[in-house]
Order: sequence, then C-alpha cells, then structure tokens
Amino acid sequence: MLLPIAFAAVAGLLVGSFLNVVAYRLPLRESLVSPRSRCPQCGSPVRPYDNVPVLSWLVLRGRCRDCSAGISPQYPLVELVTGVLYALVALAADDALDVALGLILVTALVPITLIDLEHRLIPNRITGPAAAAALVAIVALGSGFLVEALVAAAAGGGFFLLAAIASPRGMGMGDVKLVALLGLFLGRAVGPAILIALVLGVAVGAVIIARKGTTAGRKTAVPFGPFLAIGGLVAYFVGDAIVDGYVDRV
Repeated sequence: MLLPIAFAAVAGLLVGSFLNVVAYRLPLRESLVSPRSRCPQCGSPVRPYDNVPVLSWLVLRGRCRDCSAGISPQYPLVELVTGVLYALVALAADDALDVALGLILVTALVPITLIDLEHRLIPNRITGPAAAAALVAIVALGSGFLVEALVAAAAGGGFFLLAAIASPRGMGMGDVKLVALLGLFLGRAVGPAILIALVLGVAVGAVIIARKGTTAGRKTAVPFGPFLAIGGLVAYFVGDAIVDGYVDRV
C-alpha cells in the first residue's frame, strides 16, 4: 500500500503546483499554459529548478531568486494540501471508481476554494469539466452508481436553486452548481456534505457577528463555496458512514 500512496502524494504535489496557476490565472481569463510562471514583482521567469513543489519555496526562503520579493506561503500550502488529499484518497478508496472520483473531486475543489475566497466566484470552467469527468468515470468504472449520482445531483442542486431564488443576495448560482457537482461525486453522501457546510457557515457567521456586531456582521460577505468544498471532502471520506449510522438509528 505504501507505494501507491507515495505515488499519489507526489502526483498531488505536482498537481497542486498547477492548481496554483489555475487559481491565479483562470479568473483573469489568462492562458493556463503560457507564458511560463513569472515573479509578479520583477517579471523574471521561474526557473525549472525553482519550481519544485514545496521544496523550492523552502530553499528560497519564500523569496524570488532575482528580486527577493516575498512569495506567498499559499503556494507551498496548496501544493502540500493537495498532496496530502491525494494520498488520503489513495488510502481510503475501495475501488477504481472511488479513486477516480476522489482525485477529480480534490482537483476541482482546491481551485474552486481559492477562487471563491478571493473573487467570490465559482467558475463554470471548473464545475463543467469536473461534472463531465465524473460522468465519464462513473460510466466507465461503475455505472451502477449513475442513477444515485444523478438523483443526488438533481436533489442537492434543486434544493439550493430554490434557496437562490428565494434569496438571490445570499446564494449564488455558482453555489447551486457546486452542490449539484458534489451530488455527482458523492451520491447519497451529498446530504452530510451540505449539513457540514451549513454548520460551518453558521459557525463562521456567528464568530463574525460576535466580533463586528450584528449590523456590520450581517453585511459582511462570506463566500459559501469553501464551506461546501470542506463538506464535500469530509463527506467523500466519511459521508457514507454518517448516512449508514443515521439510517441504523432510525
């Protein structure tokens, strides 16, 4: 088991490096492949040996080799988190479909979280291809899951669509599409994902109100996408167990 987990971790580090590029360039509608990565301060291209995930940032002490401008710790953190999540997918997955869905889900949710935090946007250019990839994986590796996935996507997305219609200022269509996407990946486990996201959202909102006061706190915009992403990842690993535990108690 150690070899595939280690391979997944290394692959996750490399993918995480690319996801940093996606999170930065996609909202700006820039090409994801050219030009090469450059220092935002001096414009110097990043050398290949300075582009090794995590390690290069540590060797350079978080600074550009040419101008010594600071490099955000977000970059190695995203690489490290993606590597860890890839390894956890390899460790927890039961079959090829679980592996495929888990890796695609992580690859989609990491940049969605970063982009929504900074731009209050969940791009269709991520959710659309991720949904298509999920459907291809399901049909190719486990078509018996297809009906459950489609029902979960329709139910979760439909529930949030009603919420968006009722309160368009509080819920965006990007959130609706993201919940539908989670349904495709998680099936019945989308229920725990939504519940976790709502609890996290309420908790963070309560903290903001406690710090800023009721009036200012309610006016503070907090993107919901990151909460859905966390809920989706937790549900991927333990969502079915949560549902089974609930059903057994009922």
